[in-house]
Amino acid sequence: MKSPFIIREVKDWQNLPDLWSDCLRRVFSARGIQTEQDLLYSLDQLPKPELMLGMDQAVDLLAQAITEQWHIQIVADFDTDGATSCAVAIRSLKMMGARQVDYIVPNRFTHGYGLTPELLAYISPDKQPDLLVTVDNGIASITGVEAAQQRGIKVLITDHHLPAETLPNADAIVNPNQQGDDFPTKNLAGVGVCFYVMLGLRAKLRDLAWFEQQQIPEPRLNTVLDLVALGTVADVVPLDKLNRTLVNLGLNRIRAGRACDGIKALITTANRNQTLLSSSDLGFAIAPRLNAAGRLDDMRLGIDLLLSDDLEHAEHDAAHLDDLNQQRRDVEQDMQQQALKLLDELELNQDEVALGYCLYDPSWHQGVIGLLASRIKERQHRPVIAFAQGQEGELKGSARSIAGVHIRDVLALVANQYPQLLSRFGGHAMAAGLTLVSKDLPEFERQFLAALKQTIKAEDLQQVLISDGELSADELDLALAEQLANAAPWGQGFPEPQFHGKFKVMQITAIGKDKNHLRLQLDRGDGQPITAMAFGHYQQDWLQQGGQVLCRYKLAVNDFRQQRSVQLIIDTLLPV
Repeated sequence: MKSPFIIREVKDWQNLPDLWSDCLRRVFSARGIQTEQDLLYSLDQLPKPELMLGMDQAVDLLAQAITEQWHIQIVADFDTDGATSCAVAIRSLKMMGARQVDYIVPNRFTHGYGLTPELLAYISPDKQPDLLVTVDNGIASITGVEAAQQRGIKVLITDHHLPAETLPNADAIVNPNQQGDDFPTKNLAGVGVCFYVMLGLRAKLRDLAWFEQQQIPEPRLNTVLDLVALGTVADVVPLDKLNRTLVNLGLNRIRAGRACDGIKALITTANRNQTLLSSSDLGFAIAPRLNAAGRLDDMRLGIDLLLSDDLEHAEHDAAHLDDLNQQRRDVEQDMQQQALKLLDELELNQDEVALGYCLYDPSWHQGVIGLLASRIKERQHRPVIAFAQGQEGELKGSARSIAGVHIRDVLALVANQYPQLLSRFGGHAMAAGLTLVSKDLPEFERQFLAALKQTIKAEDLQQVLISDGELSADELDLALAEQLANAAPWGQGFPEPQFHGKFKVMQITAIGKDKNHLRLQLDRGDGQPITAMAFGHYQQDWLQQGGQVLCRYKLAVNDFRQQRSVQLIIDTLLPV
């Protein structure tokens, strides 16, 4: 049988330090690491804030706002990146001497995304701010900025989403992805951009001798890096050297017990070990609980948690978010079953597999369609847009894509050719959001598929299983699992190591409420058993005790009741 795996290419791995294991050297080499220096992470190595276009205007505006004590209001977003950005902005501005700082966050079900006229209408004239600062949004808020300026409110936009040809007429814009920006990386999350603006502002206030005049200590902005790490991982931006530095420094603060009380409470609620917390814990255990607030209720719950300096109160709020997250999982599971039924019906009526999917059910929850699109995309390996009811007569869509298919560019192609079809859209290469009139969904689906046909390549549709190779029986041990877990902040663009191999099955146990997870005992290759977990897998007829399986897995540490052991986490399970 031909192996379905492609092995990551390794170059010059023997030049890496001898004190590292051969496995770790191969893993790092395959990710472009050439020297030990590539894995040293410190703030003084970061690109300077002044390299970012619009930074001078932004910090001048903020410095004026602080020194003249304007009322500053942060316009947040309803996901983890937006919530952490808001918390970073408020905590940093207060440390720098701002006395009137608060925030507003749109409700996805009533206000829409970002700074909109609908959101501004929510601000009463007697509480009107002097300055609005958008975080993780704003680059598409043309009408929102116009409405703010008509009310005499200045606007500073900090964002990282891809801009359209026309930008809002804001007083200042900081976004490394805007045209003409020479900042050396375009991969910062919204919270990373916000952190950079705070670095630039601190330097400006230092030059003005503001801290000495006010007799306040110069802020140590490394105190918000726990928030920066969480938002960066949660937004699944590529972990280039800059982002890995931010995440690594933030994780170090968390592991040392110096996180804010909100993150501490979320870690406790998620039953994670703070001293051993990893980037995957941030992405798969902490962020979903925070995101649940924006998906099912109001992200103010999450932002207030991150701003809390009362651990007991934070733990109470984290427990509430945990309940919301469980509700989200139940809703998502029901929606996924409905979507799979829709797919089965579609495939029965098609001669070949579609290039992409537009899925809609009137009962679907607007806050969960992004997760649904991700699940179906992973299953089908096709671009997917899931829709839910928006405001009257509108549908909200959440798009997820596969490698090689830039989903925002696909939507832009549709919008350019048929401008009447899309009311709004925006996003990234792998994820985007859109709004359209309900009656236009059939026509949009036709044009979406036509745009995919113009842009998609045959090789994009071939799902590739990438592996870091096979491990020997001796390497399947706790020492290597612990070394891999702590070697680097793994994530998008710097993936956690995955291996493959053939194993003899010694024992099979179906677990979970729906028996949709498997706990396997596998022969390591030397007669010794190793536990393997295959989440989301049902037992198939070919999977039998005594038989063999081919699988792709992560070597992981199982930390249960203070007992640590090695285990495999399987994502692909195939017959031999």
